[in-house]
Amino acid sequence: MPAGTDASRAVYACDPAASRGRLHPEPPSRTRSAFRRDCDRVIHSTAFRRLQYKTQVFVVHEGDHFRTRLTHTLEVAQIARAVARQLRLDEDLTETLALAHDLGHPPYGHAGEHALDECLRDVGGFDHNAQTLRILTELEHRYPAFDGLNLTWETLEGVVKHNGPLTDRAGRPVGRYQARGLPVGIAGYAAGHDLELWSHASLEAQVAALADDIAYDAHDIDDGLRAGLFAVDDLATIAPIAGIVGRIDRAWPGLDASRRGAELVRELISLLIDAVVAETRRRLADAAPASADDVRRAGRALVGFPQEVAALEATIKAFLFERMYRHPRVMRVMRDAEGVLRDLFARYRARPQDLPPEWRPDDADDAEAARRIGNFIAGMTDRFALMEHARLFDSTPDLR
Repeated sequence: MPAGTDASRAVYACDPAASRGRLHPEPPSRTRSAFRRDCDRVIHSTAFRRLQYKTQVFVVHEGDHFRTRLTHTLEVAQIARAVARQLRLDEDLTETLALAHDLGHPPYGHAGEHALDECLRDVGGFDHNAQTLRILTELEHRYPAFDGLNLTWETLEGVVKHNGPLTDRAGRPVGRYQARGLPVGIAGYAAGHDLELWSHASLEAQVAALADDIAYDAHDIDDGLRAGLFAVDDLATIAPIAGIVGRIDRAWPGLDASRRGAELVRELISLLIDAVVAETRRRLADAAPASADDVRRAGRALVGFPQEVAALEATIKAFLFERMYRHPRVMRVMRDAEGVLRDLFARYRARPQDLPPEWRPDDADDAEAARRIGNFIAGMTDRFALMEHARLFDSTPDLR
C-alpha cells in the first residue's frame, strides 16, 4: 500500500495523499506519508528537545516526578492518538499537532508567557501559538534550502487554529484576539501563506486541543496530589468525581493514598475520552461532513464534550486554579520566575552585546530587535534562564 493511503480512514479525516502541500516543494518520501514526515521533523527539532527542561506547573528542579512540558506533551499525544483511532482520523497528523502544540511556550510556563507579553507589549506582545508557528516556519535551522521545518499546510493550520477560527471571513479578529488583534507572528505569516484563519481546523487539530485539556486536568491532579497541595477527598467534593472515588473505595478498601490517586486519574482520563468520542460521533452524525473541508466549513467545532461533561471539566479547572495554580507556594515561585525573564529582557535591550552573536539585533529596527530578544528568551529552558541570570546579575532567586 503506498505511503499515505489507509482504507480505514474516515471520509472526514485529513488524507496525507491529498495534502495541500508544503510552502517549499519537496519530493515525497518513499516510505512515509506527508503527515508522518511532519511528525518525525517535530520530534527531531531542537525546540522539541528543549521541552524536557521547561516548566509545566512546577519548575523542573523541584522534583523528578512532576510533569515537564515534554512529559505533558507526550501524554497529550497518547490521548490524542487514542481518540483519533476511535474516530478513524489520521493518527500521524493528530500526533504531530499534539507534539507541536507547546513548542512556543517560554520557560516557566504561563508565568513566562505573561512576563514576555508585558516586555513585548509595545511591539505586539507575546503569544505562544504564534511563537510555535514562528519556530516551525522560521527559527528552526536544520535544512539548507529553507528556514523552519517546511511542514504541510494541514499541520500549520492545525497549530494555529486548533482552538477555533482567529478571524471572520472579512479578516476581522474574533474571540480572544478581538481586543488586541492577531499576533504579529501569525498575521505576518498568513499574509504570505493563507491558512484560512476564518475557518475551523481539521478534526485532527480539534482532537489534539481536547486531548490537551484532558491531559491538563488529569495530570495536574496527579501532580497536585503528589505535591500535597490537596487530597483525593478534597476532589471528592466535585459530584461526578465523588462517584469515581466511591467506586474505587468499594473495590479497593484501605487502598494507600498514592494508588488511590493514581486510580482516580486513570478513571478520569477514561471518562473524558469516552465522553469526547461519544459527543463527537453525535456531532458528526448531525453535520454529516463528507470531507476534511466540510469539517472546516461546518461553522462550529465538531469535537467536544457533552454539556454535562463540559461542566465537570470546567469545575475541575476551577478547582485546580484555586488549589494549585494559585497556591501560595506555586505563586511565589512563578512571581520570581517572571522577574528573572523581565530582568533578562531589560538587560539584553540595554546591552545587546550580552547576547550570543547570532541573536544580536545589530541590523534590526527597534521593534525587530525587541522581537529577536523575545525569541531568544522564549527558546530558553528553565535552567538556562537561571544560568543566564546568574551570569549577568549579582543575585538570582532560588526557584523552589
